[in-house]
Amino acid sequence: MKKNIPSIINAWCMYDWANSVHALVIVSSIFPVYFSATALSASGTPEVNFFGMQIKSSVLFSYTVSVSFLITALLIPICTAIADFTGKKKRFMQFFCYTGAVSCMLLYFFTKETLISGVFLFGLSLIGWSGSIVFYDSYLPEIATEDRFDKYSARGFSLGYLGSVVLLLFNLSMILAPQFYGITQKSLPARISFFTVGLWWVLFAQIPFYYLPSGNADRQKSGNWIFHGFKELRKVYGRLREQPYLAKFLSAFFIYTMGLRTVMYVATIFGATELKLPSQSLIITVLLIQLVGIAGSYTFAWLSGKIGNIYALMIGVTIWIGICTGAYYTTEAMEFYVIACTVGMVMGGIQSLSRSTYSKLIPENVTDTASYFSFYDVTEKLAIVIGTFIYGTVEQLTGSMRNSILALLIIFVLGLVLLYRIPSRKVYHFELDRNKN
Repeated sequence: MKKNIPSIINAWCMYDWANSVHALVIVSSIFPVYFSATALSASGTPEVNFFGMQIKSSVLFSYTVSVSFLITALLIPICTAIADFTGKKKRFMQFFCYTGAVSCMLLYFFTKETLISGVFLFGLSLIGWSGSIVFYDSYLPEIATEDRFDKYSARGFSLGYLGSVVLLLFNLSMILAPQFYGITQKSLPARISFFTVGLWWVLFAQIPFYYLPSGNADRQKSGNWIFHGFKELRKVYGRLREQPYLAKFLSAFFIYTMGLRTVMYVATIFGATELKLPSQSLIITVLLIQLVGIAGSYTFAWLSGKIGNIYALMIGVTIWIGICTGAYYTTEAMEFYVIACTVGMVMGGIQSLSRSTYSKLIPENVTDTASYFSFYDVTEKLAIVIGTFIYGTVEQLTGSMRNSILALLIIFVLGLVLLYRIPSRKVYHFELDRNKN
């Protein structure tokens, strides 16, 4: 298909606008704060009974994230391979989107009495969100040329930040001024927020669902879908192993994403539990991160154009090492806010640049983009599983989140070392040309 068509590019970016409200409201701001205030024992302590086990609520939150992404990591390779084989990539994207959105809406009923079902719905929303992202990401090399990957990826992340901020401001107004909306029940504003996330997600997702191509619908299809799905996956895996720097990038991406995404899921819990910051301060902090993240996405896209993707990523990971060091010693609210602003600058930039870097490393003119991106997204999901598990386990064993932060610092250092093994994109092309000659 023809690439760089404005209407398709803009529609693709709108899925970031649609789904990012989940990452902000459910993962990073209102839901973690509500979860900390709701997941309490009868005596008011953060030790809850979950299927007969006494577990700290913050650890339960981390483990829920771990299990959800582990399930996603098992499902996605099969789903993407079948999607590539059948040419129904958009259908799979819609299925995961609607699963996640409906789960968010049902979180409206999450209270102290429905803790178990609330945890399951939270996990299901993560599966739906992360499952839809792999199919969304895989459209980038199909609809854009390589020289536009960084730009369009940054545009998508920026729209996601902006859209999530718009909804968060509305939700925040309900929480801070419930009387303006005629709300008297204390927990109702937060629970309405969860419902609005699902509604927003479904409504704005209709734009990309309308404009994006369905997939390789004209492919010859015969035989068993699942059998050919695994065959498709083996074929792509074989191609991946032939790419000189793709495997090295995935290993580096796996490590530094383990730290980055873990911070995304536990930062608010850290502020609430370790620093005892009030709910409003935490939510406003997350809002600030989103606004700074818009500038960060474009800054790293610009930086990659100057020094190359890999070197730009190395700068970002180095900043993350500094963030973890600062967070370990943080004791005051103002220190937490400064670190949060720094997180905003590098979080979106590294995520955006990682997606576009992987797109550049995929061989040109391939039709199995969903299968290729399944390896990228499974790498990311497994990183989240291990990262959040390590974070929760270290806290459970030592009783302190600060020790968990030290573990993340070590992870970022290792990620920086692995990135150092990969030459810049210009060097990569030079070596390929030299080998051909």
